[in-house]
Amino acid sequence: MPFTFTRPVAGIRTGILTIAEKWEKYLGLKASYSTESYLSKKFPLHHEADNYWINGAACPNEDLVAAIRQLKPGDAITKDNLILVVRTPDDEVPEIITGTIKEFTQPLTLIDQVWKIYQSNGAEIRQDFTLLSKGRKSAPVEDAFTRIYNPDQVFLEEGVQIRAALLNAENGPIYLGKNSFIQEGALIRGPFALCEGSHVNMGAKVRGDTTVGPFSKIGGEVSNSVIFGYSNKAHDGFLGNSVIGEWCNIGADSNTSNMKNNYENIKVWNYAKKGFKDTGLMFCGLMFGDHSKCGINMMFNTGTVVGVSASIFGDGYPRNFIPSFAWGGAAGFTTYQLNKALDTASKAMARRNVDLTEEDRDILRTIYNESAQYRVWEKK
Repeated sequence: MPFTFTRPVAGIRTGILTIAEKWEKYLGLKASYSTESYLSKKFPLHHEADNYWINGAACPNEDLVAAIRQLKPGDAITKDNLILVVRTPDDEVPEIITGTIKEFTQPLTLIDQVWKIYQSNGAEIRQDFTLLSKGRKSAPVEDAFTRIYNPDQVFLEEGVQIRAALLNAENGPIYLGKNSFIQEGALIRGPFALCEGSHVNMGAKVRGDTTVGPFSKIGGEVSNSVIFGYSNKAHDGFLGNSVIGEWCNIGADSNTSNMKNNYENIKVWNYAKKGFKDTGLMFCGLMFGDHSKCGINMMFNTGTVVGVSASIFGDGYPRNFIPSFAWGGAAGFTTYQLNKALDTASKAMARRNVDLTEEDRDILRTIYNESAQYRVWEKK
């Protein structure tokens, strides 16, 4: 949370693909989800006579996939007492493993904390780049005024447009999705992923380990951040070591602090703990849930966590935990009323020709009710 308020864990994007999309590519199978009941209509569960139940936080790699292919019905794979995979005909993960339990000893990326989404992003871009480009030929870069360093590590899907940009893939690959657009004067360092239909605006400065999900826009300075999709950070301002959900908007000249002046570890709000948790990291910026938005010139302190459908504005630094459906800023908050929030979400999605479905509305209603416990001003 806040990203799993609105999706299963496997719906999180890190690297180029979501975790579920990675598994589908590796295994050649369609994923379904065992998730919270209020999410299950949008993310349904389908089971067969033979199923692989996979921990949604585990990112696949060649070693783990090879181990899975050796499983017999009833077998499981664990790592450090955590179940990674069970092969079973059951319609849920069995409490007792009847087959062989195999310990996975190779390195594994496990997205079990919000900061691991951006922390693991560079490595996941490299792995996804290999997965998506293997055996394929990149579309050409036809713009004579674009400069590319290490072109063998730059891959373009169909319809990509680049105008007078600089792409440096010496430190990691650069992947440009279908119909994406890099505008004039953009400076980009890999590892970097720009997914389908997304834009890098004029003069943007993008440092490595950054992913821009589908149908999004970025501008200004962006470093080691992940934007899930359908979100805009289109203007000047700094975004670093941050994760932005879907249907979000970051106002012009807004900035995130990603390091404390005293160089101490950064703590972030943890929903399970209902308190702040030490990340063990010196760099951590903004965790921004789906449908949240901020006005111009906003300043976010290190390790700020914003829930779903919050609207933040005003001067000064707002608090570093902002609950879902909060309306306000450093001067204080009121509640973003549900009917108004749904209306805004519907309008924002319609601009991308996407409907806010009744399933989406039910999810937001549930989050509104469940997150009331954090809106402390309602209790005064």
